[in-house]
Amino acid sequence: MTSTVNHDSIVCHARSINDRDAFWAEQARLVDWETPPQTVCDDSRLPFAHWFKGGTTNLCHNAVDRHVAARGDQDALVWISTEVNETRRYSYAQLQQEVMTTAAMLRSMGVQRGDRVLIYMPMVPEAAFAMLACARIGAIHSVVFGGFAAQALATRIEDAEPRVIVSCDAGMRGGRSIPYRPLLAQALSLSRHVPEAVLDLDRGLASDADTGLTGWPASSPRHDFAALRAQHLQAQVPVTWLESGEPSYILYTSGTTGKPKGVQRDTGGYAVALASSMRLVYNTQPGERMFTTSDIGWVVGHSYIIYGPLINGMTTVMYEGTPLQPDPGIWWRICEQERISTMFSAPTAIRVLRKTGTDPIKACDLSRLRQVFCAGEPMDETSHDWLQQALGIPVIDHYWQTETGWPMLSLLTGVEPPKVQLGSPGLPVYGFDVRLFRDDGTEAGPGEKAIVGVVPPLPPGCLSTLWRDDKRFVDTYFSLFSDRLVYSSFDWGIRDADGYYRILGRTDDVINVAGHRLGTREIEECLLSHPDVAEVAVVGLTDALKGQVPVATVVPKGHVLQGSPEERAALQSRLQQHVRERLGSIAHIQNVYVLGGLPKTRSGKVLRRAIGAVLEGRPTGDLTTLEDATPLTQLQEQMLPR
Repeated sequence: MTSTVNHDSIVCHARSINDRDAFWAEQARLVDWETPPQTVCDDSRLPFAHWFKGGTTNLCHNAVDRHVAARGDQDALVWISTEVNETRRYSYAQLQQEVMTTAAMLRSMGVQRGDRVLIYMPMVPEAAFAMLACARIGAIHSVVFGGFAAQALATRIEDAEPRVIVSCDAGMRGGRSIPYRPLLAQALSLSRHVPEAVLDLDRGLASDADTGLTGWPASSPRHDFAALRAQHLQAQVPVTWLESGEPSYILYTSGTTGKPKGVQRDTGGYAVALASSMRLVYNTQPGERMFTTSDIGWVVGHSYIIYGPLINGMTTVMYEGTPLQPDPGIWWRICEQERISTMFSAPTAIRVLRKTGTDPIKACDLSRLRQVFCAGEPMDETSHDWLQQALGIPVIDHYWQTETGWPMLSLLTGVEPPKVQLGSPGLPVYGFDVRLFRDDGTEAGPGEKAIVGVVPPLPPGCLSTLWRDDKRFVDTYFSLFSDRLVYSSFDWGIRDADGYYRILGRTDDVINVAGHRLGTREIEECLLSHPDVAEVAVVGLTDALKGQVPVATVVPKGHVLQGSPEERAALQSRLQQHVRERLGSIAHIQNVYVLGGLPKTRSGKVLRRAIGAVLEGRPTGDLTTLEDATPLTQLQEQMLPR
């Protein structure tokens, strides 16, 4: 597709900045308010912004209750698990009752408005019920990605101080049982905070040795989910109306100090941002069906598996499984069978599927699939073009963060037909006053690499602060410059003459080679353009002469990995030459390691810190979130002297 200026999107964005309150007052009409807001935006204490001040609303009401009268029989949530070969469907009316039942269960354990509930669950419907139940009664949920090590889980328990934890015996991933209960029991023994109770779902997946019940801490009594549910099957629990600025949830993201940051989201601003984005960014309508392949432990799962599609009156598909199980066609068959119109996935997953070819796509009737969105990391042009050509529909890369809660760079498919530029996440989304800043605080021009920042106030839906740490919120995100208040994304970016952005990698992923700054993303993009490369990760290693040098780990196409050492050496030489020709001699790659795969977390993110640690002979740290540690073993073997 051609890349030209998106005039209507630019006009929409300009109005959101120049006529801010009128613009957002219109968007606020997309949700129900028990009490209308008195002030659209109180920005008297920047960088803190209070959106829709004085208004009272409820996320669960907007996601579930208000749809029951008109679409009570419509599918609200479809759960598909290729791990246990099961599918469950919940209409809006059924979802409302399940949520009220779960809310009554939490209430019976003492949970009140403002209490925290930590949810440590795999991709199961009960996790969604628990999230919505918390929102219903005004409790603050904190979902922790399943599989975190006990110590990491303990730090989140200590910080959030939940009254109740919702968990289960085990999850499944790639046909393997992943025990949750023993990890939770260990985390409870490590944590200084002791929750009053644990609501425990028994899926019957844990082996006798991994039940986790032996030595369960008496200080946190375990309540069986099924037994307690049976006591509250017909419970009627009204919604608790919350002031717009009251917190809805905490979601932890990594911090540079090692202590995770508890991103705190408000209620009213988040509801409005999601409702608006479903129409203007994603161009979806009530009654349509959306399949988002993320996990509820991440922000994409919160915003676009649970809350966003439901607030918009859609059917949302929640998937437990991998993109390759039982075969590479599973996601496309789900799109066909569930009549999906909008799909949301990650570039890493697309690169995995690219290696399997287009036959699985061609085998399915995807005539209802109108668009695919990708986020989580920059999309390389090769994979972007491959998927767009294979599907024959727009594939829209867009950019956002745990902190923003919804996209800050995208194409507004609900405003005008998307003009896709391969490898670009598009233009600033309405509400985000995105600019590029040089190190000295001055604004960069087109074609100049600089830090992606946002002039406050941040729009509705973004983090309102960090949990119980206003100072860290300001110090972390708004201290980039001493004389100017700017939200730092910690990402390098570049903008072309038409206003399209490209993200070049984290500011802390920049390699300084003999005084020249090289973004790891730039080198990865170059390597991915080579026909022999399927996946790649580049890290910077310390060098006594140059400061740092780039090293690449590459997953090749074909059979190079199983080939002779001479074949691998030839590939390494070709790739080094390829980078030198494309980026210049300063980008010379010190070494190229050929692997069978990259070390990825279960959410599909490449664990670059572990690659760097292995290459420099340092401890790799916590590897419990890795899907498979084999690539690190292969890397260590290749480093051994021959």
